[in-house]
Amino acid sequence: MKAVRARTPRRPAPKKPSHPSLKDPVGVYCRVRPLSGPDQEGCIEVINETTVQIHPPDRYRIFRNGEYRETQYSFKEVFGTLVAQKELFDVVAKPLVEDLIHGKNGLLFTYGVTGSGKTHTMTGSPGDGGLLPRCLDMIFNSIGPFQAKRFVFKLDDKNGVDVQCEVDALLERQKRDAMPVPKIPSGKRQIDPEFADMINVQDHCKVEEVDEDNVYSVFVSYIEIYNNYIYDLLEEAPFEPIKPKWNNCNTPVRNGDFIPPQSKMLREDQNHNMYVTGCTEVEVKSTEEAFEVFWRGQKKRRIAHTQLNRESSRSHGVFIIKLAQAPLDADGDNVLQEKEQITLSQLSLVDLAGSERTNRTKAEGNRLREAGNINQSLMTLRTCIEVLRENQMYGTNKMVPYRDSKLTHLFKNYFDGEGKVRMIVCVNPKAEDYEESLQVMRFAEMTQEVEVARPVDRPLCGLTPGRRFRNQAFREELSQKLELRGGPKNGETEEQSVTEMFLQNFPPLPSCELLDVNDDQTLPRLIEVLEKRHKMRQMLLKEFGKNVLAFKTALQEFDSSVVSKENYIQGKLSEKEKTIAGQKMELERLEKKIKTLEYKIEILEKTTTIYEDDKRNLQQELESKSQKLQRQASDKRRLEARLQGVVAETAMKWEKECERRVAAKQLEMQNKLWVKDEKLKQLKAIVTEPKNEKPERPSRERDREKPVQRSVSPSPVPSAPPVRPRHRRSRSAGERWVDHKPPSNLPTETVMQPHVPHAITVAAASEKALAKCDKYMLTHQELASDGEIETKLIKGDVFKTRGGGQAVQFTEIETLKQESPTGRKRRSSPNPEPPEDAADSECTDVETRCSVALEMRAGSALGPGYQHHAQPKRRKP
Repeated sequence: MKAVRARTPRRPAPKKPSHPSLKDPVGVYCRVRPLSGPDQEGCIEVINETTVQIHPPDRYRIFRNGEYRETQYSFKEVFGTLVAQKELFDVVAKPLVEDLIHGKNGLLFTYGVTGSGKTHTMTGSPGDGGLLPRCLDMIFNSIGPFQAKRFVFKLDDKNGVDVQCEVDALLERQKRDAMPVPKIPSGKRQIDPEFADMINVQDHCKVEEVDEDNVYSVFVSYIEIYNNYIYDLLEEAPFEPIKPKWNNCNTPVRNGDFIPPQSKMLREDQNHNMYVTGCTEVEVKSTEEAFEVFWRGQKKRRIAHTQLNRESSRSHGVFIIKLAQAPLDADGDNVLQEKEQITLSQLSLVDLAGSERTNRTKAEGNRLREAGNINQSLMTLRTCIEVLRENQMYGTNKMVPYRDSKLTHLFKNYFDGEGKVRMIVCVNPKAEDYEESLQVMRFAEMTQEVEVARPVDRPLCGLTPGRRFRNQAFREELSQKLELRGGPKNGETEEQSVTEMFLQNFPPLPSCELLDVNDDQTLPRLIEVLEKRHKMRQMLLKEFGKNVLAFKTALQEFDSSVVSKENYIQGKLSEKEKTIAGQKMELERLEKKIKTLEYKIEILEKTTTIYEDDKRNLQQELESKSQKLQRQASDKRRLEARLQGVVAETAMKWEKECERRVAAKQLEMQNKLWVKDEKLKQLKAIVTEPKNEKPERPSRERDREKPVQRSVSPSPVPSAPPVRPRHRRSRSAGERWVDHKPPSNLPTETVMQPHVPHAITVAAASEKALAKCDKYMLTHQELASDGEIETKLIKGDVFKTRGGGQAVQFTEIETLKQESPTGRKRRSSPNPEPPEDAADSECTDVETRCSVALEMRAGSALGPGYQHHAQPKRRKP
């Protein structure tokens, strides 16, 4: 068959159990302890059969909108304060005992803060036994009549079990009986009154389906984990009075305490199960004997008095129940001497020490160190559960830190292998334990999400079921028949009576005694009787011969009939053989087809596994990318929010700045407008001043008749005597000029007047005029600081622009100013009459007179240059 090459997985798959798909979650149950008094404040309430609610007490309440926060936690089942031990056992521990008898492992542990009722739940109290004695009672009620004799099963030092024959077991029992301290038989065992009420269970609970063709033996062991060291509580360690104990002051203690035994080591067997090497395992045959062993170890367990609990467990107690079972042989008499047929299952009952806070327990010295080790081991248990949950939910392959604590290392095979795990969370509802109970609830909620492989059923031995009772019934029936027959003597008398009846048919023999020589009658009578007997014998021989012939004939007929029947049967057998051969061929064909289909199924399973791995990897990649996208989206949202805040802050800042600048500009413009208004008023006063002392000049009369337009910066103008006008030639003569003289200019009446040859005089600059010239001059008038009119000739070069228009770059300014030698200022009339076009003159400045747009340009000889565009500017209506 050609092998199909499968694609190599991206990463090696972890080791999986035989049935990877069959997994059960860890069963987590909650038990609420009743409060100590009716007036005590509580923080835990039972909502329903599966939910509890925890709320902070008055001093821990966290207010939100006027209400304190309440948290609800769900469990597989919640047991309130009124629930009895029997109900708790039926729901939680009974299925574990049934699995133990059926050859499956189980783990049950109690978890909670100190003083929450863990030891009471596991051990019980007088008159009300806990889970441990009820488990023992159910085991022995179920396997009581099927127990093997002592030492038939023998545990080895590698967590295995061997089966011994009856002779070796008998020798072991004789050695045990020969010990100096004889053992009391289990039927005559006297129960210790200290724990008699705990095991006096009247329920008689038992497993219904018990394999009656097996024999069973129970072994128990009891260990404690103290300060991360394992100690055997059943080990008989003697006192050592020679070796004193030293205290912190380096002085020996007078009263020698019990010296603890040597700590034990953890090992892993061939089935990857963890076990304690050198641990004492006692074979027990009854509930009383088993609980007596437990109680003997319980007295050695470390407990101490703290502020929160009078008898606080300072170590983790682990009581292990091992059940060895093997089938009987085919006769149903002896145990089958095959080690492969032995099944060893175990149930671990764990009483964890309570987590505690040292600031509440007021622990010091050894108690403080014990509390630290307890909390550290419980923290390691929580870490292992968290990593297991993360590996199962997200498909990761993180290493579970089992070896960080002896507690988690001991129960590694339950979480990584097969078995059923149950946890009882014990809580104390008092308000002082609120914070500790909250942590316990969170751990319990997380533990419920961890899944453990479901244990598989053990294989069948292949022997006929019910052989034990069949053998017993056969023996009983045989003994009854022997009693009815009365023994072998009765058979002999029956055979003698048949012989006597056959001999009575012959004639009786006469007396053969001869008393006289002349007696002639005795011999003839004897001869006659013998002749009759001979004749009768001959007749019997003939009859016997006839019967023999008839029997031979019948025998021959029977043989012929048998031969014919044999021939008939042979024919039928040949037909059946042909049918069987055809059916065998069909079976072979079907087997080949099944193998082909199995191979295809195997290939499909491998392909499915590869696809599942790819799917899981893609899902992980998709989750990582979705998480990355979510992070990016959240970062983007945060960035947008931050940018929106920055934009809003910047916009608000600029709005404030613009408002401030607008207000400052408005204030500045108002000041300038006020100054201009003042100057305009002074100018109007000068222009409208009547001639009183000196004769009027014609130019002044024309000025008064013509309305004076507003200058850029008017100021008070002093009166000046007229000066003889002089003609002044421009320095830039000889070129083609555009002489721009606005109509609002006043004649200066000076001797020197600007004269530009070859000039085109215009009132407003136009593109047509600029196109014909290469020079430009603007005549601008304004009032100087002394009140006289100052004429400025602003010159510039004309050049073409890219858009086809004309532009002017100003290069220099010539100033013509008339001053009065007397320095007398003319006063304006007290009530000047405003000209008719005063509104237009108020708005007159350089830009309106030029009717062009001005803009600054860097690089001119005057510093800031001006560009005069020939396009006229629209006036605002």
